[in-house]
Amino acid sequence: MNILIAGCGIGGLAAALSLYEAGFRDLRLVEAAPAVRPHGAGVNLQPNAVRELAALGLYEQVAARAAAITRLGYHNHLGQTVWHEPRGRAAGHRHPQLAVHRGELLTVLADAVTRRLGPDAIRTDAKVTGFERAGTEGVRVRLAHRREGSGGESTTEAALLIGADGIRSAVRAALYPHEGAPHSGGTVVWRGITRVRPFLGGDSMVVMGDGRWKAVVYPLAGAPGADGLVPVNWAASRAAPAGEADDRTRPVPRTAFAPHFAHWRVGDLRLREVLAGPDDIVQFPLIDRDPLPRWSFGRVTLLGDSAHAMAPMGSNATTQAIVDARALAHALARDQADPARALLAYDRERRPAMNRLALMSRAKGPEAVIDLACERAPDGFRHIGEVADRAELAALAGAYARAGQLDPPSANEPSPYGVPAPA
Repeated sequence: MNILIAGCGIGGLAAALSLYEAGFRDLRLVEAAPAVRPHGAGVNLQPNAVRELAALGLYEQVAARAAAITRLGYHNHLGQTVWHEPRGRAAGHRHPQLAVHRGELLTVLADAVTRRLGPDAIRTDAKVTGFERAGTEGVRVRLAHRREGSGGESTTEAALLIGADGIRSAVRAALYPHEGAPHSGGTVVWRGITRVRPFLGGDSMVVMGDGRWKAVVYPLAGAPGADGLVPVNWAASRAAPAGEADDRTRPVPRTAFAPHFAHWRVGDLRLREVLAGPDDIVQFPLIDRDPLPRWSFGRVTLLGDSAHAMAPMGSNATTQAIVDARALAHALARDQADPARALLAYDRERRPAMNRLALMSRAKGPEAVIDLACERAPDGFRHIGEVADRAELAALAGAYARAGQLDPPSANEPSPYGVPAPA
């Protein structure tokens, strides 16, 4: 079966490896960029995604490049703890939660694709621009090539097309031509990586907020380098007042946001040190996509951000793209006689949960505990019990974990996506 994957991001690469592991060999990936290069900032892999990477034989390579997160704390702008919980193995998971640079993860996956599928499996400078049916059992895909000039185009045929081409997916746009641009809620984000001394034991993720401004900080290495410093991923954001939304992506000086966080701290973590630096930072809008009523149409389907781009409120998007990839390969391996039926089975399994999770993320997911505390006690509190009882906070955090199958009972199950036995 000739399978074409649009997009060489984490979801697309994981799909190729999962399909190969499930026995498919005629696999090709096309990527709009001129090369598959490491880029981006930090991502978190929840234990259920780490389980799936282990099933693909990639755990050791990823873990060697990552930090194992064992504690997550939600705090107000005064550094007071609203909610904290153990993470990964400290929470009873069989696999850790790993924080890793997206570029490092991308490199591990791309190298594995090249080794297993061959050096010609990935074709760069090939952006999917549309497709149409080709007979009863195929898809004709249109590609654009920048290196060949503004008019460089070609077509290719495949038995299946998997759209893993991101939040502005051309495959999704062809399936839903009237959808329009991604949804923006008016929040702007600044992201970066800074080398600082380890904080809070070196294995903690911190989320702080005051109801409008927010900062997320976590390490990307398990041990400091020779200079005693570790790379730390940070994201700062501001929810714009009504009528003041800024949906432009543009560089801004750090003075546009860093002074607001000058006095924010939790223990030995000082945000002014994390956000310090001489260079400008790119400001971009926080965007997501509305849930879809269907992902799979005949021999075409969607995966990852193409299917369910969600706000990064629960460190979940990368995790779910990897699980999508595994679920898709499993569905196709179980029903090779009818690929279209297999894609519908994948759709029915993954889409309802991902739609629910996307809406929960748009509503701030587990980070809603911070807004709750700031609304009820804007000047702080002596103890969180004065503001909300533990059961109320646990319900907010736990509902999101269960929706994403991030809770230990779900994630500790053996992978449900192993290669099925022949019928």
